Amino acid sequence: MNAFSRRGACPALSAPMQTGDGLLVRLNPVAEGLSPKLLIELAESALRYGNGIMEVTARGSLQIRGLTTESVALLAAEVDVLGIVVRTGVPVETGPLAGIDPQEIADPRLMAGRIRMAVEEAGLATRLGPKVAVIVDGGGQLTLDGVAADVRLKVVRSDIASRWLVSVAGDGQTARSLTVADEDAARDIAVAALRMVAEKGREAHTRDLSGRQLASLASWHSTAPPSVMPEGGAVEHSRLAIGLFNLNNGHALGIGLPYGSMPADKIVALAQKALALGATEIRLAPGRALLFLGQPADTSQPLQQTAADLGFVIAPTDPRTRVAACPGAPACASGRIATRDIAEAIAAENAETLDFTLHISGCAKGCAHPGPAALTIVGDENGAGLVVNATAKALPAGYRPGYDAARGISRVAAMIRSARFQGEAAAACLTRLGTAGIAETYKQE
Repeated sequence: MNAFSRRGACPALSAPMQTGDGLLVRLNPVAEGLSPKLLIELAESALRYGNGIMEVTARGSLQIRGLTTESVALLAAEVDVLGIVVRTGVPVETGPLAGIDPQEIADPRLMAGRIRMAVEEAGLATRLGPKVAVIVDGGGQLTLDGVAADVRLKVVRSDIASRWLVSVAGDGQTARSLTVADEDAARDIAVAALRMVAEKGREAHTRDLSGRQLASLASWHSTAPPSVMPEGGAVEHSRLAIGLFNLNNGHALGIGLPYGSMPADKIVALAQKALALGATEIRLAPGRALLFLGQPADTSQPLQQTAADLGFVIAPTDPRTRVAACPGAPACASGRIATRDIAEAIAAENAETLDFTLHISGCAKGCAHPGPAALTIVGDENGAGLVVNATAKALPAGYRPGYDAARGISRVAAMIRSARFQGEAAAACLTRLGTAGIAETYKQE
Protein backbone atom coordinates (compact mmCIF):
# COMPACT_ATOMS: atom_id res chain seq x y z
CA MET A 1 0.00 0.00 0.00
CA ASN A 2 2.99 2.31 0.16
CA ALA A 3 3.72 2.41 -3.58
CA PHE A 4 0.90 4.48 -5.01
CA SER A 5 0.07 4.20 -8.66
CA ARG A 6 0.97 7.01 -10.98
CA ARG A 7 -1.70 9.19 -12.51
CA GLY A 8 -3.15 7.46 -15.52
CA ALA A 9 -2.84 4.00 -14.01
CA CYS A 10 -5.86 2.15 -12.69
CA PRO A 11 -6.27 2.95 -8.98
CA ALA A 12 -7.50 -0.43 -7.74
CA LEU A 13 -7.70 -1.29 -4.03
CA SER A 14 -4.23 -2.81 -4.27
CA ALA A 15 -2.81 0.26 -6.06
CA PRO A 16 -4.47 3.48 -4.85
CA MET A 17 -3.68 6.66 -6.76
CA GLN A 18 -2.50 9.85 -5.11
CA THR A 19 -4.71 12.82 -5.94
CA GLY A 20 -5.04 16.32 -4.60
CA ASP A 21 -7.59 15.22 -2.00
CA GLY A 22 -5.82 12.08 -0.83
CA LEU A 23 -5.79 8.55 -2.22
CA LEU A 24 -8.37 7.33 -4.70
CA VAL A 25 -9.45 3.76 -5.38
CA ARG A 26 -11.61 2.39 -8.18
CA LEU A 27 -13.84 -0.64 -7.82
CA ASN A 28 -15.16 -2.79 -10.68
CA PRO A 29 -17.34 -5.45 -9.07
CA VAL A 30 -17.36 -8.82 -10.85
CA ALA A 31 -21.08 -9.12 -10.13
CA GLU A 32 -23.25 -7.26 -12.63
CA GLY A 33 -24.83 -5.27 -9.83
CA LEU A 34 -24.90 -4.65 -6.09
CA SER A 35 -27.85 -5.05 -3.79
CA PRO A 36 -29.09 -1.77 -2.26
CA LYS A 37 -27.87 -3.03 1.11
CA LEU A 38 -24.36 -3.66 -0.24
CA LEU A 39 -24.19 -0.21 -1.84
CA ILE A 40 -25.32 1.36 1.44
CA GLU A 41 -22.61 -0.50 3.37
CA LEU A 42 -19.97 0.45 0.81
CA ALA A 43 -21.02 4.11 0.97
CA GLU A 44 -20.85 4.00 4.76
CA SER A 45 -17.30 2.63 4.42
CA ALA A 46 -16.48 5.58 2.16
CA LEU A 47 -17.76 7.91 4.88
CA ARG A 48 -15.64 6.18 7.52
CA TYR A 49 -12.39 5.93 5.60
CA GLY A 50 -12.46 8.58 2.87
CA ASN A 51 -13.63 12.15 2.55
CA GLY A 52 -17.21 11.07 1.91
CA ILE A 53 -17.14 11.62 -1.87
CA MET A 54 -18.09 8.77 -4.20
CA GLU A 55 -18.01 8.81 -7.99
CA VAL A 56 -19.29 6.81 -10.92
CA THR A 57 -16.91 7.25 -13.83
CA ALA A 58 -17.64 7.74 -17.52
CA ARG A 59 -16.86 4.02 -17.96
CA GLY A 60 -19.19 2.95 -15.16
CA SER A 61 -16.67 2.26 -12.39
CA LEU A 62 -17.11 3.21 -8.74
CA GLN A 63 -14.50 5.48 -7.12
CA ILE A 64 -13.93 6.39 -3.48
CA ARG A 65 -11.90 9.52 -2.74
CA GLY A 66 -9.96 11.08 0.11
CA LEU A 67 -8.38 7.94 1.56
CA THR A 68 -5.14 7.67 3.52
CA THR A 69 -2.47 4.97 3.56
CA GLU A 70 -4.04 3.45 6.67
CA SER A 71 -7.67 3.82 5.62
CA VAL A 72 -7.14 2.16 2.22
CA ALA A 73 -6.18 -1.05 4.01
CA LEU A 74 -9.23 -0.77 6.27
CA LEU A 75 -11.50 -0.15 3.29
CA ALA A 76 -10.06 -3.14 1.44
CA ALA A 77 -10.70 -5.33 4.48
CA GLU A 78 -14.33 -4.18 4.64
CA VAL A 79 -14.82 -4.81 0.92
CA ASP A 80 -13.61 -8.37 1.52
CA VAL A 81 -15.97 -8.78 4.48
CA LEU A 82 -18.87 -7.53 2.36
CA GLY A 83 -18.04 -10.20 -0.21
CA ILE A 84 -17.59 -7.72 -3.05
CA VAL A 85 -15.27 -9.36 -5.57
CA VAL A 86 -13.58 -6.78 -7.78
CA ARG A 87 -12.41 -7.46 -11.31
CA THR A 88 -8.69 -7.63 -12.04
CA GLY A 89 -6.71 -8.05 -15.24
CA VAL A 90 -7.45 -6.53 -18.63
CA PRO A 91 -10.89 -4.85 -18.55
CA VAL A 92 -13.30 -6.55 -20.98
CA GLU A 93 -16.45 -4.50 -20.61
CA THR A 94 -20.07 -5.14 -21.54
CA GLY A 95 -23.05 -2.82 -21.26
CA PRO A 96 -24.96 -2.39 -17.99
CA LEU A 97 -28.07 -4.09 -19.43
CA ALA A 98 -26.21 -6.98 -21.05
CA GLY A 99 -28.41 -10.08 -21.22
CA ILE A 100 -31.60 -8.42 -19.97
CA ASP A 101 -32.30 -5.88 -22.72
CA PRO A 102 -35.04 -6.97 -25.18
CA GLN A 103 -33.56 -4.67 -27.85
CA GLU A 104 -30.12 -6.29 -27.66
CA ILE A 105 -29.00 -8.01 -30.87
CA ALA A 106 -26.94 -10.57 -28.95
CA ASP A 107 -25.93 -11.17 -25.36
CA PRO A 108 -22.26 -10.07 -25.24
CA ARG A 109 -21.38 -11.74 -21.95
CA LEU A 110 -20.34 -15.09 -23.46
CA MET A 111 -17.99 -13.38 -25.93
CA ALA A 112 -16.54 -11.21 -23.16
CA GLY A 113 -15.90 -14.29 -21.04
CA ARG A 114 -14.16 -16.06 -23.91
CA ILE A 115 -11.89 -13.06 -24.49
CA ARG A 116 -11.01 -12.82 -20.78
CA MET A 117 -10.09 -16.49 -20.75
CA ALA A 118 -8.01 -16.20 -23.93
CA VAL A 119 -6.16 -13.15 -22.57
CA GLU A 120 -5.39 -15.02 -19.37
CA GLU A 121 -4.24 -18.14 -21.19
CA ALA A 122 -1.97 -16.04 -23.42
CA GLY A 123 -0.34 -14.46 -20.36
CA LEU A 124 -1.18 -10.96 -21.56
CA ALA A 125 -2.64 -9.54 -18.34
CA THR A 126 0.75 -8.67 -16.84
CA ARG A 127 2.24 -7.49 -20.14
CA LEU A 128 -0.38 -4.89 -21.02
CA GLY A 129 -0.65 -1.43 -19.51
CA PRO A 130 -3.35 -0.58 -16.96
CA LYS A 131 -5.34 1.53 -19.42
CA VAL A 132 -5.65 -1.10 -22.15
CA ALA A 133 -9.30 -2.13 -22.46
CA VAL A 134 -11.69 -4.16 -24.61
CA ILE A 135 -15.38 -3.50 -25.23
CA VAL A 136 -17.91 -6.13 -26.27
CA ASP A 137 -21.17 -4.46 -27.25
CA GLY A 138 -24.36 -6.40 -27.90
CA GLY A 139 -26.32 -3.33 -28.99
CA GLY A 140 -29.65 -2.42 -27.42
CA GLN A 141 -30.84 0.60 -25.48
CA LEU A 142 -27.54 1.33 -23.74
CA THR A 143 -24.67 0.67 -26.11
CA LEU A 144 -21.05 1.49 -25.33
CA ASP A 145 -20.53 3.72 -28.37
CA GLY A 146 -19.48 6.62 -26.16
CA VAL A 147 -16.72 4.69 -24.37
CA ALA A 148 -13.24 4.47 -25.91
CA ALA A 149 -11.26 1.23 -25.96
CA ASP A 150 -8.24 -0.36 -27.57
CA VAL A 151 -10.34 -3.12 -29.12
CA ARG A 152 -14.08 -2.95 -29.82
CA LEU A 153 -16.37 -5.80 -30.78
CA LYS A 154 -19.90 -4.79 -31.67
CA VAL A 155 -22.50 -7.23 -32.89
CA VAL A 156 -24.05 -6.47 -36.27
CA ARG A 157 -27.38 -7.73 -37.56
CA SER A 158 -27.12 -10.88 -39.63
CA ASP A 159 -29.48 -13.51 -41.00
CA ILE A 160 -27.12 -16.21 -39.81
CA ALA A 161 -24.97 -16.63 -36.71
CA SER A 162 -23.76 -13.56 -34.84
CA ARG A 163 -21.24 -11.40 -36.67
CA TRP A 164 -19.03 -8.92 -34.90
CA LEU A 165 -17.58 -5.67 -36.18
CA VAL A 166 -14.01 -5.49 -34.89
CA SER A 167 -12.41 -2.05 -34.59
CA VAL A 168 -9.54 -0.50 -32.67
CA ALA A 169 -8.37 2.68 -30.98
CA GLY A 170 -11.38 4.83 -30.21
CA ASP A 171 -15.07 5.06 -29.39
CA GLY A 172 -18.06 4.23 -31.57
CA GLN A 173 -17.40 7.22 -33.80
CA THR A 174 -13.61 7.40 -33.93
CA ALA A 175 -12.43 3.77 -33.83
CA ARG A 176 -10.86 2.30 -36.96
CA SER A 177 -12.98 -0.52 -38.39
CA LEU A 178 -11.00 -3.65 -39.28
CA THR A 179 -13.40 -6.40 -40.32
CA VAL A 180 -16.65 -8.23 -39.66
CA ALA A 181 -16.05 -11.76 -38.41
CA ASP A 182 -17.84 -14.67 -36.80
CA GLU A 183 -17.60 -15.23 -33.07
CA ASP A 184 -14.46 -17.38 -33.06
CA ALA A 185 -12.54 -15.19 -35.50
CA ALA A 186 -13.56 -11.97 -33.73
CA ARG A 187 -12.19 -13.33 -30.47
CA ASP A 188 -8.96 -14.39 -32.15
CA ILE A 189 -8.52 -10.97 -33.79
CA ALA A 190 -9.11 -9.20 -30.48
CA VAL A 191 -6.51 -11.32 -28.71
CA ALA A 192 -4.06 -10.96 -31.61
CA ALA A 193 -4.37 -7.17 -31.42
CA LEU A 194 -3.68 -7.25 -27.69
CA ARG A 195 -0.67 -9.50 -28.25
CA MET A 196 0.73 -6.97 -30.75
CA VAL A 197 0.23 -4.20 -28.20
CA ALA A 198 1.95 -6.24 -25.47
CA GLU A 199 4.98 -6.73 -27.70
CA LYS A 200 5.41 -2.95 -27.87
CA GLY A 201 5.52 -2.56 -24.08
CA ARG A 202 3.26 -1.55 -21.22
CA GLU A 203 2.91 2.04 -22.44
CA ALA A 204 1.52 0.94 -25.82
CA HIS A 205 -2.05 0.96 -27.15
CA THR A 206 -3.65 -0.15 -30.40
CA ARG A 207 -3.22 3.39 -31.72
CA ASP A 208 0.51 2.58 -31.81
CA LEU A 209 0.13 -0.39 -34.16
CA SER A 210 1.58 0.00 -37.63
CA GLY A 211 -0.43 0.04 -40.83
CA ARG A 212 0.96 -3.37 -41.70
CA GLN A 213 -0.14 -4.81 -38.37
CA LEU A 214 -3.65 -3.36 -38.75
CA ALA A 215 -3.86 -4.75 -42.29
CA SER A 216 -2.91 -8.20 -41.04
CA LEU A 217 -5.64 -8.04 -38.40
CA ALA A 218 -8.18 -6.86 -40.96
CA SER A 219 -7.43 -9.80 -43.25
CA TRP A 220 -7.64 -12.36 -40.44
CA HIS A 221 -10.66 -14.62 -41.16
CA SER A 222 -12.44 -11.65 -42.71
CA THR A 223 -16.06 -12.21 -43.83
CA ALA A 224 -16.61 -8.71 -45.25
CA PRO A 225 -14.29 -6.58 -47.39
CA PRO A 226 -13.22 -3.21 -45.99
CA SER A 227 -15.22 -1.47 -48.74
CA VAL A 228 -18.49 -2.51 -47.12
CA MET A 229 -17.42 -1.96 -43.54
CA PRO A 230 -19.54 0.46 -41.46
CA GLU A 231 -17.69 3.73 -41.00
CA GLY A 232 -16.99 4.86 -37.45
CA GLY A 233 -18.53 8.28 -38.01
CA ALA A 234 -21.84 6.71 -38.99
CA VAL A 235 -22.32 5.15 -35.57
CA GLU A 236 -24.85 6.92 -33.37
CA HIS A 237 -24.06 7.25 -29.72
CA SER A 238 -26.46 5.52 -27.36
CA ARG A 239 -28.87 7.32 -25.10
CA LEU A 240 -27.76 8.33 -21.64
CA ALA A 241 -28.34 5.81 -18.85
CA ILE A 242 -30.91 8.12 -17.27
CA GLY A 243 -34.66 7.49 -17.29
CA LEU A 244 -36.80 4.38 -17.65
CA PHE A 245 -35.69 1.31 -19.64
CA ASN A 246 -37.90 -1.67 -20.43
CA LEU A 247 -36.22 -5.02 -19.75
CA ASN A 248 -36.98 -8.65 -20.56
CA ASN A 249 -38.52 -8.86 -17.10
CA GLY A 250 -39.49 -5.53 -15.56
CA HIS A 251 -37.65 -2.27 -16.03
CA ALA A 252 -34.60 -0.30 -14.93
CA LEU A 253 -34.58 3.29 -13.70
CA GLY A 254 -31.43 5.25 -14.44
CA ILE A 255 -30.40 8.10 -12.15
CA GLY A 256 -27.31 10.18 -12.82
CA LEU A 257 -24.69 11.64 -10.51
CA PRO A 258 -24.10 15.30 -11.33
CA TYR A 259 -20.59 15.52 -12.78
CA GLY A 260 -20.20 11.87 -11.75
CA SER A 261 -19.87 12.69 -8.06
CA MET A 262 -22.07 12.72 -4.94
CA PRO A 263 -21.56 12.74 -1.18
CA ALA A 264 -21.76 9.19 0.13
CA ASP A 265 -24.51 10.07 2.60
CA LYS A 266 -26.79 11.06 -0.31
CA ILE A 267 -26.04 7.78 -2.06
CA VAL A 268 -27.00 6.04 1.19
CA ALA A 269 -30.27 7.99 1.33
CA LEU A 270 -31.15 7.15 -2.27
CA ALA A 271 -30.29 3.46 -1.88
CA GLN A 272 -32.36 3.29 1.32
CA LYS A 273 -35.36 4.72 -0.53
CA ALA A 274 -34.85 2.27 -3.38
CA LEU A 275 -34.66 -0.62 -0.92
CA ALA A 276 -37.89 0.52 0.74
CA LEU A 277 -39.58 0.65 -2.67
CA GLY A 278 -38.54 -2.90 -3.52
CA ALA A 279 -35.37 -2.48 -5.61
CA THR A 280 -33.25 -5.61 -5.61
CA GLU A 281 -30.20 -4.54 -7.60
CA ILE A 282 -28.24 -1.38 -8.44
CA ARG A 283 -25.90 -1.39 -11.44
CA LEU A 284 -23.14 1.05 -12.28
CA ALA A 285 -23.60 2.52 -15.75
CA PRO A 286 -21.26 4.29 -18.18
CA GLY A 287 -22.07 7.95 -18.35
CA ARG A 288 -21.89 8.36 -14.56
CA ALA A 289 -25.21 6.82 -13.57
CA LEU A 290 -26.85 4.20 -11.37
CA LEU A 291 -29.48 1.77 -12.68
CA PHE A 292 -32.12 0.57 -10.20
CA LEU A 293 -33.73 -2.81 -10.94
CA GLY A 294 -36.45 -4.93 -9.35
CA GLN A 295 -38.77 -2.25 -8.01
CA PRO A 296 -42.43 -2.20 -9.19
CA ALA A 297 -43.19 0.10 -12.10
CA ASP A 298 -45.38 2.40 -10.02
CA THR A 299 -42.46 3.25 -7.71
CA SER A 300 -40.39 4.99 -10.39
CA GLN A 301 -41.89 8.41 -9.78
CA PRO A 302 -41.33 8.46 -5.99
CA LEU A 303 -37.77 7.18 -6.44
CA GLN A 304 -37.09 9.89 -9.04
CA GLN A 305 -38.56 12.52 -6.72
CA THR A 306 -36.29 11.43 -3.88
CA ALA A 307 -33.32 11.52 -6.25
CA ALA A 308 -34.23 15.02 -7.44
CA ASP A 309 -34.61 16.24 -3.85
CA LEU A 310 -31.13 14.91 -3.09
CA GLY A 311 -29.61 16.65 -6.12
CA PHE A 312 -29.23 13.70 -8.49
CA VAL A 313 -29.93 13.94 -12.23
CA ILE A 314 -33.25 12.37 -13.22
CA ALA A 315 -33.66 13.53 -16.83
CA PRO A 316 -31.31 13.05 -19.81
CA THR A 317 -32.06 16.64 -20.82
CA ASP A 318 -30.56 18.00 -17.60
CA PRO A 319 -27.80 20.42 -18.71
CA ARG A 320 -25.48 18.99 -16.07
CA THR A 321 -25.13 15.87 -18.24
CA ARG A 322 -23.21 17.97 -20.76
CA VAL A 323 -20.70 19.34 -18.24
CA ALA A 324 -17.64 17.36 -17.13
CA ALA A 325 -16.21 18.79 -13.91
CA CYS A 326 -13.59 17.39 -11.54
CA PRO A 327 -13.88 18.03 -7.77
CA GLY A 328 -11.68 21.15 -8.08
CA ALA A 329 -11.00 23.53 -5.20
CA PRO A 330 -11.29 23.23 -2.26
CA ALA A 331 -11.91 19.45 -2.43
CA CYS A 332 -8.73 18.78 -4.41
CA ALA A 333 -5.40 20.35 -3.46
CA SER A 334 -4.42 20.46 -7.15
CA GLY A 335 -7.51 22.47 -8.08
CA ARG A 336 -7.04 26.19 -8.79
CA ILE A 337 -10.74 26.98 -9.33
CA ALA A 338 -14.04 25.94 -7.72
CA THR A 339 -15.11 23.73 -10.62
CA ARG A 340 -18.43 22.50 -9.24
CA ASP A 341 -19.64 25.99 -8.32
CA ILE A 342 -18.74 27.19 -11.81
CA ALA A 343 -20.45 24.16 -13.36
CA GLU A 344 -23.68 24.71 -11.43
CA ALA A 345 -23.82 28.37 -12.41
CA ILE A 346 -23.19 27.63 -16.09
CA ALA A 347 -25.72 24.78 -16.23
CA ALA A 348 -28.39 26.92 -14.60
CA GLU A 349 -27.86 29.96 -16.82
CA ASN A 350 -27.13 28.37 -20.21
CA ALA A 351 -29.24 25.22 -20.38
CA GLU A 352 -30.60 25.91 -23.87
CA THR A 353 -27.16 26.57 -25.39
CA LEU A 354 -25.27 23.57 -24.01
CA ASP A 355 -25.55 20.98 -26.79
CA PHE A 356 -21.84 20.17 -26.57
CA THR A 357 -19.43 18.95 -23.91
CA LEU A 358 -18.15 21.68 -21.62
CA HIS A 359 -15.16 20.63 -19.52
CA ILE A 360 -14.28 22.41 -16.28
CA SER A 361 -10.92 21.32 -14.90
CA GLY A 362 -9.33 22.48 -11.67
CA CYS A 363 -5.87 22.04 -13.19
CA ALA A 364 -4.25 21.01 -16.45
CA LYS A 365 -4.43 17.29 -15.66
CA GLY A 366 -7.96 17.13 -17.05
CA CYS A 367 -9.10 14.20 -14.90
CA ALA A 368 -12.83 14.55 -15.59
CA HIS A 369 -12.51 14.58 -19.40
CA PRO A 370 -9.10 13.52 -20.75
CA GLY A 371 -10.09 14.02 -24.39
CA PRO A 372 -10.74 17.28 -26.25
CA ALA A 373 -13.92 19.26 -25.59
CA ALA A 374 -15.60 22.07 -27.50
CA LEU A 375 -14.86 24.39 -24.58
CA THR A 376 -12.66 23.77 -21.54
CA ILE A 377 -12.22 26.03 -18.53
CA VAL A 378 -8.94 25.18 -16.82
CA GLY A 379 -7.52 26.61 -13.62
CA ASP A 380 -3.89 27.67 -13.32
CA GLU A 381 -1.81 30.43 -11.72
CA ASN A 382 -3.35 32.98 -14.08
CA GLY A 383 -6.97 32.23 -13.20
CA ALA A 384 -9.60 30.44 -15.28
CA GLY A 385 -8.26 29.86 -18.78
CA LEU A 386 -10.44 29.06 -21.78
CA VAL A 387 -9.36 26.30 -24.18
CA VAL A 388 -11.24 25.83 -27.47
CA ASN A 389 -11.56 22.43 -29.19
CA ALA A 390 -8.68 20.85 -27.26
CA THR A 391 -7.83 19.23 -23.93
CA ALA A 392 -7.13 20.84 -20.57
CA LYS A 393 -3.42 20.45 -21.26
CA ALA A 394 -3.56 22.91 -24.17
CA LEU A 395 -2.52 26.56 -23.87
CA PRO A 396 -5.57 28.69 -22.94
CA ALA A 397 -6.62 31.31 -25.47
CA GLY A 398 -7.77 33.74 -22.77
CA TYR A 399 -8.26 34.19 -19.03
CA ARG A 400 -10.56 35.73 -16.49
CA PRO A 401 -10.66 35.41 -12.68
CA GLY A 402 -11.70 31.97 -11.49
CA TYR A 403 -14.63 33.29 -9.48
CA ASP A 404 -15.97 34.96 -12.62
CA ALA A 405 -15.56 32.11 -15.12
CA ALA A 406 -19.27 31.37 -15.34
CA ARG A 407 -19.98 34.93 -16.47
CA GLY A 408 -17.40 34.55 -19.23
CA ILE A 409 -19.09 31.38 -20.51
CA SER A 410 -22.47 33.14 -20.36
CA ARG A 411 -21.03 35.78 -22.68
CA VAL A 412 -19.86 33.06 -25.06
CA ALA A 413 -23.31 31.43 -24.88
CA ALA A 414 -24.94 34.76 -25.77
CA MET A 415 -22.54 35.08 -28.69
CA ILE A 416 -23.60 31.63 -29.93
CA ARG A 417 -27.29 32.45 -29.66
CA SER A 418 -26.89 35.61 -31.70
CA ALA A 419 -24.55 34.16 -34.33
CA ARG A 420 -25.80 30.64 -35.00
CA PHE A 421 -27.67 29.86 -38.18
CA GLN A 422 -31.09 28.25 -38.14
CA GLY A 423 -30.65 24.57 -37.36
CA GLU A 424 -26.94 24.96 -36.61
CA ALA A 425 -25.55 23.15 -33.58
CA ALA A 426 -23.80 25.25 -30.96
CA ALA A 427 -20.59 23.23 -31.38
CA ALA A 428 -20.59 23.89 -35.14
CA CYS A 429 -21.21 27.57 -34.47
CA LEU A 430 -18.20 27.65 -32.14
CA THR A 431 -15.99 26.15 -34.83
CA ARG A 432 -17.20 28.71 -37.35
CA LEU A 433 -16.67 31.65 -34.97
CA GLY A 434 -13.03 30.69 -34.34
CA THR A 435 -10.84 30.57 -31.27
CA ALA A 436 -9.76 34.21 -31.25
CA GLY A 437 -13.29 35.61 -31.29
CA ILE A 438 -14.50 33.18 -28.65
CA ALA A 439 -11.58 33.99 -26.35
CA GLU A 440 -12.11 37.73 -26.75
CA THR A 441 -15.78 37.37 -25.83
CA TYR A 442 -14.91 35.20 -22.83
CA LYS A 443 -12.50 37.86 -21.51
CA GLN A 444 -14.91 40.80 -21.83
CA GLU A 445 -15.99 42.50 -18.63
